[in-house]
Amino acid sequence: MPGGETTNIEVVTSLNYYDDPGDGSPPEPVYVEKSTVTNKRTMIPTQVTVSDITGREDQFTLDKTGFQLFRHEDKSPCRLDGYRDEERIKTEYFAEMEQMMKEATGASRVFIFDHKTRHGPSNWHNLGAGNQAKRGPIFRAHVDQSYAGAESLLRWLLPDEADDLLRRRRWQIVNAWRPIKTVHKDPLAVADATSVSDDDLVAARIIYPDHQRESWTVKPGRGHRWYFKYEQRPDEVLLIKCFDSWVEDGSGRPVARRAPHSAFQDPRYVQEDHRESIEIRTMLFYD
Repeated sequence: MPGGETTNIEVVTSLNYYDDPGDGSPPEPVYVEKSTVTNKRTMIPTQVTVSDITGREDQFTLDKTGFQLFRHEDKSPCRLDGYRDEERIKTEYFAEMEQMMKEATGASRVFIFDHKTRHGPSNWHNLGAGNQAKRGPIFRAHVDQSYAGAESLLRWLLPDEADDLLRRRRWQIVNAWRPIKTVHKDPLAVADATSVSDDDLVAARIIYPDHQRESWTVKPGRGHRWYFKYEQRPDEVLLIKCFDSWVEDGSGRPVARRAPHSAFQDPRYVQEDHRESIEIRTMLFYD
């Protein structure tokens, strides 16, 4: 995606990092039920600067930094109602995005295993029973899967194929995040993977009624570099790597394996309407 005019926008804000008690105890689990998410994990607001990538988008790639921007105009009919029909998303949008992900990454197989639409307020976690229907941004630095959590998720979702798929040349978990309307309020920040040490990541459970998953919550760390796309439009899809089976590429160069991410508050746009977005979560396999 070629760069255009650089805006040089930097936003000084705070991100919520995990408040590690330092006694070896695990983070409080997140509980996900059919209509309600309960997240009482203790976080600590930490001042950061989030830098705009406009005009230098091509400097940020999945392999180098763990995220990249990909230009794609969605033509699926379900976009016309703001992605509110869940069943049409699974048929119309999934088909469109499967092809986009192959084009963007070169993967031979794309398995879309989850999606999330967000139309609600930033405090939706605190709204109690039924809060999934009011889902909004997540203001907590995290990675959706830990290294171990990626394998266990693959085994849960594709149990009959898992052993064979794990022997493949390469596989990844990559999210594709798209604004439904141009974003001003509560944009999405992604950390350069190379600026976040594995020592800053803490394995954390997500408990569903029928299984568990393992993600990473993120501790404050020195040198974390955070980025966003200012005024990100619906035709600008942010790809975020959550897992990569490769540690280095075929030439021996290190490969970014995961990119922490979080929504953040831009003080200039606090009074605007809720941010709206749709994301898909995919497993990518390469021949």
